[in-house]
Amino acid sequence: MVHTLTGTADLKTDVDDVARLLTADGERIADHDLDPWVADIDVQALRDLYRDMVVLRRIDAEGMALQRQGQVGLWAPCQGQEATQIGTARAMRADDFAFPSYRETGVTYARGAKPEGYIRAWRGEAHSSYDPNEIGAAIPQIIIGAQTLHAVGYAMGIQRDGTDQVVATWFGDGATSQGDVNEAMVFAASYHAPVVFVCSNNQYAISEPVGVQATAPIAGRAPGFGIPSMRVDGNDVLAVTAAMRWALDHARSGKGPAFIEAVTYRMGPHTTSDDPTRYRSPGELDAWRGRDPLTRVEAYLRSQGAFDDEFAAVVAAASDEMAAAVRSTCLAMTTAPALSILDDVYAEPHAGLDEERTWFSAYLDGFQDESAEVAR
Repeated sequence: MVHTLTGTADLKTDVDDVARLLTADGERIADHDLDPWVADIDVQALRDLYRDMVVLRRIDAEGMALQRQGQVGLWAPCQGQEATQIGTARAMRADDFAFPSYRETGVTYARGAKPEGYIRAWRGEAHSSYDPNEIGAAIPQIIIGAQTLHAVGYAMGIQRDGTDQVVATWFGDGATSQGDVNEAMVFAASYHAPVVFVCSNNQYAISEPVGVQATAPIAGRAPGFGIPSMRVDGNDVLAVTAAMRWALDHARSGKGPAFIEAVTYRMGPHTTSDDPTRYRSPGELDAWRGRDPLTRVEAYLRSQGAFDDEFAAVVAAASDEMAAAVRSTCLAMTTAPALSILDDVYAEPHAGLDEERTWFSAYLDGFQDESAEVAR
């Protein structure tokens, strides 16, 4: 099942040439390939997906605010990509395993991360914000595309265990230019690994537009590796869920890997150290605001008489509660002494580590001397 384009199309004008089930105005439309995969999703299930996306957007806003207030060192916002993250992650089974990049806050949320699970690592308090085994999700990967190799390796391990679990991995459009992603697809296809590749095409690799990364839709690359692909509207949570269910079923049934290109948009900066006004226009932002993943679901639910003030209040309360929990958890964290960074490097102490500890301690003392000099 492939929804791709051929030729050298201008991707800036082809963002609508995708499979979808909900239009930007919230109209439910038919798709022969996607419809069977979401036949069981009724209005209540769609309300649940909407609530998840609203809560995710609030977690993201809280993370941005905490970084601006100096409580978190860095934050990679995902506003605009809620449908891609929630739709794919909610389609997975509890015993499947996720390998996210640094932007998939929604994946870790859907997998069951606790409030500290979103910020501990960004605050610099630990190498990971959660126990991967508890939620079935690996530590978010900062190195662009590296998680795809980890995912394929894990999937090959699943094959040897003889279970029907599936692995999913997420990456951006820019990562598809990395060798790691292409090498991962080679191994996945060659070994029929049960892995789903999810490309969140948010139109920019930091400041570089996707039209510079690719002259044709990214989903068209996967078949070259022998991997079937689908190109969907990444702002349509219903279509994304359908695509992910197809991909998971394909991998789970022993047919090997599958690839999804979710065409979406990063509304905020690449990270909190980025200034997106330097490389994109207000008009472009306005155009994508009209494709917002939350408002289209709200519009559809209203048309079905399933969105009223009471439901809106319940969703708002859930997002407020999560935001408060994330903030209070962050502010309650106590930063460990700098020297503790050496505590878990080796299983047993040795002379070389003692020497490094002595050097690092002297280095830290030098900052205290400087502070005392400034005070005088």
